[in-house]
Amino acid sequence: MAVRVWLSAILLAFLLAASPFAQVAGAQSEEDAAMAEVVENADLGYVGDDTPVSSDAPLTPAPGVETVCVFPKNAGKIVPAGEETELLVGLQNDGESTLNVVAVHSTLHLPYDHRMYGQNLTVQSFYNASVPVSVQATFPYTFAVSKFLQPGAYDLVGYIVYEIDQHPYQNVFYNGTIEVVEVGGLLSVESVFLITLGIALLGLFGLWAYGQVQQLSKKTKKSPKVELGTGTNDANMDEWLEGTAFAKEKAKKNK
Repeated sequence: MAVRVWLSAILLAFLLAASPFAQVAGAQSEEDAAMAEVVENADLGYVGDDTPVSSDAPLTPAPGVETVCVFPKNAGKIVPAGEETELLVGLQNDGESTLNVVAVHSTLHLPYDHRMYGQNLTVQSFYNASVPVSVQATFPYTFAVSKFLQPGAYDLVGYIVYEIDQHPYQNVFYNGTIEVVEVGGLLSVESVFLITLGIALLGLFGLWAYGQVQQLSKKTKKSPKVELGTGTNDANMDEWLEGTAFAKEKAKKNK
């Protein structure tokens, strides 16, 4: 019985972890239809997720080519699910030949395991985008994660593919965390949890401080005065004075 309960708990945890990817898979057809509606222009175009942008062999960076990535007006790297997010890819060509930028694309991963893909994002192709030697160039890249993707932290890996003398190369311009949030949602689930936890801790601290103040006030209160009676003292005094002249004089006065 205990083994069955243990196996059921593991299966439930696995299903919860895989739920974001099941939702993304269900929305794939809708994303493909939306991608087909994008209009290409003379210098910039969008292609589908299945369009190859590199050869079978893994591509490496070319010597002297450096890249950088900037999220304009988005220092927190907040990505609303289902909406477009823009970033800028900067490229510096310090090599020996002019390069031609072919495409920019990116992938979404779980932060604890990059082998698990969350989503293959937009492949954005460029035409006639050459960068001469000792020249810097900036390329805009717009992507959108699935609106069915569960909010939370994900790792975004962005690539820029280019050619030098008809030989393909590739640089990773970004490999870091982004925060996927619901559209129109001011707070994520994690934010609500942290706020609730903070309020609970403040409440506990308030109760502890109140108890300390009450104990301190009890210690500072003055103890009540205790009055001792004189009846016992007078009886003892009479015993000591019995038989003396003072006792006889006092007996006469009493009579």
